[in-house]
Formats: sequence, structure tokens, C-alpha cells
Amino acid sequence: MPWSRELKHNITDVARLQAQLGLNASEIEQLQELCEHFPMSITRHYLQQIDWSDPSDPIRKMCVPTFFEADQSGAFDTSGEASNTVCEGVQHKYRQSALVLTTNRCAMYCRHCFRKRLVGSSDEEIARSFFKVVDYVHDHKEISNVILSGGDALMLPTKTLSHYLLAFVEMEHLDLIRIATRIPVVLPTRITEDTELQDALRSYGRKKQIYVVTQFNHPRELTEKSIAAVRVLRECGTVIKNQTVLLKGVNDDPAVLGSLLRKLTACGAVPYYVFQCRPVTGVKNSFQVPLSLGYDIVEGAKAMQNGQGKCLKYCMSHPRGKIEIAGKLEDGAMLFKFHQAKHDHDAGRIFTRKLPKEETWLPDNL
Repeated sequence: MPWSRELKHNITDVARLQAQLGLNASEIEQLQELCEHFPMSITRHYLQQIDWSDPSDPIRKMCVPTFFEADQSGAFDTSGEASNTVCEGVQHKYRQSALVLTTNRCAMYCRHCFRKRLVGSSDEEIARSFFKVVDYVHDHKEISNVILSGGDALMLPTKTLSHYLLAFVEMEHLDLIRIATRIPVVLPTRITEDTELQDALRSYGRKKQIYVVTQFNHPRELTEKSIAAVRVLRECGTVIKNQTVLLKGVNDDPAVLGSLLRKLTACGAVPYYVFQCRPVTGVKNSFQVPLSLGYDIVEGAKAMQNGQGKCLKYCMSHPRGKIEIAGKLEDGAMLFKFHQAKHDHDAGRIFTRKLPKEETWLPDNL
């Protein structure tokens, strides 16, 4: 079945899961009201990975809505994305990188998504003017790489994706192009069975290196089909890197996270970042792990790796920049370093903070 047709079989009505969830009609109605704000869409491939006998199943937690999402604490834009939007659909927070929101669609709507304000419902920040996007990147020679994101960039029709790739591979000041996607995890047939996509990646990749940045969060997401998708992407000449989000109840255990990192390096998806989950409305209290505990979990997972699996950083995407959670000091303070900075005076800056044991984020005024 073509991938676009496969999406039509996604589970989008929570009532279809009533038996598995064990909820009564009133509770299902409440969840349906919640899904009007935060839509549910689960691919058949991903649904098959859920162990319904386990109420705490990590795969279920990432795709099935819960009443906790009604919690209004947190914020919808926790990293200053709106303030870094320079034209419709383009964010330019870091000097060398431009991020393009190509679509608000995903193959599956993850419950921990940090762009809940956009995905599946709003297109206010999405790139609707291809030429404005291309002109902006063309005119800013300091940009050395472009990230095609969304939503999910591989939800674009291959012809549309090719328009972006064609425009960017011809720009001499760009060193590489990144494609941010969770498609290998949730809809691997988009990659393994779409020869048009494979041909495009091979063709444009000969002119400019293409990186595919995936998001595997749990070892069970590395299914046979998902690993096959990673293999196909590698055979197309792309470099595969993985960004994992540290999620309570999913991978907040050194053994689980360590197993994920080992499996990623084994299949050629190089661990790149472990990100602190952002304090997003509807996400914060369901998925965030305290920073102190998070550091211990990441270090425990890294201890299980060979050299290749240790090449990652534990970071948060803060309004001021990408901040590495770098260590703990004897006086109880935590050590942080700006891995990337919005402002030049923060570049490479190291600082310490004494934080409450349960603190999950840093204040804006660092």
C-alpha cells in the first residue's frame, strides 16, 4: 500500500481504542474533547508495537492521549521560536542555521510534541511561500546549513521536498541540508517502498551532503521495518543522526536509554543529542524528568556505550540557546555550558546553578 494511502488508515478517533483503554463512554467523550485541541493520529505500524496489557507501556504513552494533557501549566512556545521567526516559516536563532517549518503535518502526533501549538491544527508559522524561504536563505550567506522540519518534512510530497532540495543544493554557502523526521519510527514504508524519494535523496545528495535527523526514544521503536528504513537512507548516501527526548515513563532509566543508544549505533543512526523534555502545556507534568535525575540517567546510559555511543550531549533548547547539562559539583550545584547561543556574549559560556531537586528547566534570566 502506498504510504499516502497507508496514512488514511491511521487511528484518529479515540473511541476506536475504548476496549483497549478500558474507559467508559463518558471518559471517552472527555478524551475526544481533548483531541479537538491536541489531535490524535496513530499509524498502524506504531499501534502494533503497543503492549495493551501494560497500562504503563512506553509506546502507548507516546501516542495515546491521556487526561493529563488537560494540565494548562507550562507554555506553548518554550524556546522562543516565535521571536526567532524572520519570515513566514523560517526561524533563524543561530547564526549558521536556518530552520524551515515546511508543514504542520506528521504521520503520527506524539503526545510529547513541543510544537503542540502547530501540529495538526494551525499553519500560522508554516512556510506557505516557498520563494520567500529560498530568498531568505540565499540572501544570508552566514547560514551554512538548513533544517527542513515541521511537522515532519518527509510528510511533504516527494515533488515538494525536491523543490526545496533543488533550491538549496545550488547555494554555495550551504555546507549541508538536514531533514528532521520521525518517519523511520512511525511510517518506515514511506522510505523503504518509495523509490521516488530514494532517487531524490541520491540525486541531490551527490551535490550537497544530506543529513537525516531521526527521533527514536525507546528500544522497541527500533523494529525490523524501522531498521530497514535507516538502512535504506544510508544506502541513499545520507548521514543518519538521532535526537532522543528524555521522557518520564518512557526512557528515564539508564538501562532503557543505554539499550536504545547501543541499538542506534549498531544500525548506523548515530546518537547526537539527548534533549531535556520542554515544559510545554499538556506535556510538562506528564513527561519532564528533573535535571539532576536526568543527568544521572544520561551518564548511566553513556557508561554502557563504546566510543561511538558516547558522542552525544544532554541539552535543553532554551530561549537563550542550546544549553548542555554538563555535570554536578561537590557543593550540589549543577554545571551548564552554552553549546549554541542566540547571543554572541553567551557563546561557550559555562555557568553553575543550585537548583531544587525536582527542577526540570532553567529560568529565562540566566
